[in-house]
Amino acid sequence: MLYVKAPAKINLTLDVLYKRKDGYHEVEMIMTTVDLADRVGLLKRSDGQIHIHSSSTFVPDDQRNLAYQAAKLLQDTYGVKDGVSISIDKQIPVAAGLAGGSSDAAATLKGLNTLWNLGLTIDQLAELGAEIGSDVSFCVYGGTAIATGRGEKIKHIATPPACWVILAKPAIGVSTAAVYGGLDMNKVEHPDTQQMVQAIEDKDYSQLCNSVGNVLESVTLELYPEVSIIKEQMNRFGADAVLMSGSGPTVFGLVQNKARVSRIVNGLRGFCDEVYAVRLIGERDALA
Repeated sequence: MLYVKAPAKINLTLDVLYKRKDGYHEVEMIMTTVDLADRVGLLKRSDGQIHIHSSSTFVPDDQRNLAYQAAKLLQDTYGVKDGVSISIDKQIPVAAGLAGGSSDAAATLKGLNTLWNLGLTIDQLAELGAEIGSDVSFCVYGGTAIATGRGEKIKHIATPPACWVILAKPAIGVSTAAVYGGLDMNKVEHPDTQQMVQAIEDKDYSQLCNSVGNVLESVTLELYPEVSIIKEQMNRFGADAVLMSGSGPTVFGLVQNKARVSRIVNGLRGFCDEVYAVRLIGERDALA
């Protein structure tokens, strides 16, 4: 059994520039990895079949699963006769705006590259990942990057200054399509992506905290008041910066003072069952 770590991501910025002719939105966002990860196990099969087993009942075990799609794509593209049993030990909350499914797919691509002796480069794997989902390319690389296009064009940037990340996911699901559909491009307050890049390069934590922004947040907060409550509480308990990740519903808070972390986590547990305190990774995976 080959095991691959599949870390979650957060969006330090998420900007939507315009709606494209193909129906997707043109985005510009800064993503970085955090130390909350699924564990993907891969076992070669000789019958050519792809089997999925997940520790979470909320994760599909058929072709809807992005890890399944990753394995099938490699089989079809490179004429692989082997199959694989994929086990996913879920630690990342499901449908949370943290790219859990995309990260599982990326881990599957990287793991099967080894298991099936395909000899593909990390760039080739990232290109394949773009066919599966918008966040998969980023998850193949990991680290910290500006993502453009529909999220599949990746430009690596420096690692952000070290800090704690507190994640809180309310017990609701969010429809990404509904959030994007509710976005009024005439009322969007665009985050300053270049200011965030500069803050990261300068290792300026204070400026980083001042530069976070997510244009989808206003839509999700209006549609799902639970997200708004968690954001208010995280600010009240003293996080340095608070933002929703992706289209939600997870809210994250950045904290540098370790003594403050447990106070915020304990305070949030009264409002939300799924609360995690993890470190920012921000560096590219050694496999890359």
